[in-house]
Amino acid sequence: MSEACGGDRLATILAGPVLRRVTANEVVIWLACSRPGRCTAKLQQDGRSLPVSVHCEQLSASPHLHFQLLRLCSARALPEAVLIEYDIALDGQWLLGADTALHYPGRRLPGFVFQPHLRRLLHGSCRKPHLMRRDAAHGDDHGDGLARADALLAGNSDVSQRPSLLLMSGDQIYADDVAGPMLVAIHQLIGRLELSRESLPGTDLSDSSTLHDSAPHYYDRDNILPRSELAGRLRAQFFGGTRKPVFTSANARNHLMSLAEMTAMYLLVWSPNGWQGLDLTAPAGLTAAQRKRYARELQSITQFRAGTGAARRVMAHLPVAMIFDDHDVSDDWNLSAAWEKAAYDHPLSRRVIGNALIAYLLFQGWGNAPEKFPAALLQRIATVLHTPASDAHAALIDELLAFDQWHFQWPTSPPLIVLDTRTHRWRVPDKPKRPSGLLDRAALRELQESLSGHQAVVMVSAAPVFGVKLIEAIQRLFSRAGKALLVDAENWMAHRDTARHLLALFRHRQTPQNFVILSGDVHYSFVYEVRLRGRHSSPAIWQITSSGLRNQFPGGLLDVLDRLNRWLFAPWSPLNRLTKRRDMRISPRRHSAASRGERLLNAAGIGLVELDENGAPLRVVQLCADREDVSFDVSAPAKRP
Repeated sequence: MSEACGGDRLATILAGPVLRRVTANEVVIWLACSRPGRCTAKLQQDGRSLPVSVHCEQLSASPHLHFQLLRLCSARALPEAVLIEYDIALDGQWLLGADTALHYPGRRLPGFVFQPHLRRLLHGSCRKPHLMRRDAAHGDDHGDGLARADALLAGNSDVSQRPSLLLMSGDQIYADDVAGPMLVAIHQLIGRLELSRESLPGTDLSDSSTLHDSAPHYYDRDNILPRSELAGRLRAQFFGGTRKPVFTSANARNHLMSLAEMTAMYLLVWSPNGWQGLDLTAPAGLTAAQRKRYARELQSITQFRAGTGAARRVMAHLPVAMIFDDHDVSDDWNLSAAWEKAAYDHPLSRRVIGNALIAYLLFQGWGNAPEKFPAALLQRIATVLHTPASDAHAALIDELLAFDQWHFQWPTSPPLIVLDTRTHRWRVPDKPKRPSGLLDRAALRELQESLSGHQAVVMVSAAPVFGVKLIEAIQRLFSRAGKALLVDAENWMAHRDTARHLLALFRHRQTPQNFVILSGDVHYSFVYEVRLRGRHSSPAIWQITSSGLRNQFPGGLLDVLDRLNRWLFAPWSPLNRLTKRRDMRISPRRHSAASRGERLLNAAGIGLVELDENGAPLRVVQLCADREDVSFDVSAPAKRP
């Protein structure tokens, strides 16, 4: 493995700039730099400067890693529907004009279009770097939805047609499922950045540097992670009867553990700059089977790496809203009360979860709503980055595990409401193995208040609110048998009280008339139109799901489930009366790639949604990573419930 080589070979900008929240009077920009310094920025329209005041928060992680969050404030409202370019300076040196990899054709700087009225938006989730096709006829790699989004912007010079924002609805990284070559890259980057060592409680390792050099534990991290009788009982009949790690992912052999590993992972998935100079030669000590696996994964990681420049460019040009899902932390994160007890009662698993939350805050949460993260909290994070495994580290993790402000709302029209469905769980104390509700009573009450007074809304839920009924029925059977973890039984209908309160919210007289729900998570895409039965004035509810950016469902299995679901749970089927959504008529919409009436689309890519002036869908398209566009039929008139 390479040794630390200092910051002289590192790009000044390691990741970013990432455009975050943009409002009439504020622009938020995030970036990570390899050297410290005072950052400032400027905006310009048609070469003329726009007056702004710049507030910069800097957070140092190591001698060669420094996070910057810039807030550009304007006394005058920003002009709408025109290109606004920006540049960033570090200690007086302007950086972005010379960074031609960030520029679209004909431009000399990155830029954005302030469009507070949501007419077009992009959304996606589940960006897994090393996912490979099983169908050799299509090549080895799925492609990347963010690269497809970049191509959309590069191919259209009419900036008025740009999407208003890019929404990433979960699993921006896979902390629990890491390819061997990616872990090799992570460890080399840790050395180059001189990120701090961290002792890992509950292990025999001297500190995290052991994982980076003398005993990297490639493909056997599951032997370090804490064991759980809970996971063992659930998986025994499927995995040979042995106890499994608290982290229940079947792919946890390279699970990220240290704060340094989490940090390096984000830098590598968001930008090509951290990859410079890394050697991905297979490390010594792998078995023959591991070497074969490493070679397969290396092909996919090499293709993923080639697309990170496109991902970086599109995130520099569109305002990006982000929220976590389970893989940003670990598979099955907070799925049940039993999972929580097993995970949080062990010092190592608690540390790993806490490290993932710290990294999420730095890379994602901070730019969603900067005002929620005061300077004192950021200073505590900076202290922990330099002295991990201290008492301050444990206290910070306790603080973040109790933090209840990860959700946020942006002042667009319709308003964008982004839910945190991971930390506001409605638990089942008397049946701890049963899936927890995705929102508890207090969070649902707060959601109801945020919806009041709006005629239309765009709401983001990582998991679909209205999912595939057959799949949910299968998950329900496994949950009743105490095996919820085996089938990832996380859906809004899995918890009786959460489902009842949520469905009552849609029936409330103040529910917005046009209600668009954007989701991901499930690794396939679909569009449902939902109406209340027996109501002439039913709100128009649309469940629009796009997943994944770089992930797919097993193709043959999804075809079977799709067909069975259409037969068993068609809108007219009496079986619908046996579900919690019996008072709602759910009409799946066809897509243009269907050959046998399919409603579910199994294609990596990114979703494009166009809304009319009332906030109702005009057009829904999956921009597939293979450059095919698949449209869903949303133009048909609504059927009377």
